[in-house]
Amino acid sequence: MAEQQQQKKPNIFKKLIRFAKDVHSELKKVIWPTRNQVINNTVIVLMVCLLLGGVIWILDAVLGYLYKLVFL
Repeated sequence: MAEQQQQKKPNIFKKLIRFAKDVHSELKKVIWPTRNQVINNTVIVLMVCLLLGGVIWILDAVLGYLYKLVFL
């Protein structure tokens, strides 16, 4: 019984080849963005990061000032 289970177990190389084929077939289904879409999305992300960083910086400065007024 144990010998039959050992024989049914697929070879590691067959598993790797099957995995590579599956990855390749899935990558064919991907709709890749155009260069303009990538640039546009990158600019949007950078602007949002800068905006949020500025908001956090201003809040930190205001709360630090209030802390100094109350406790010092």
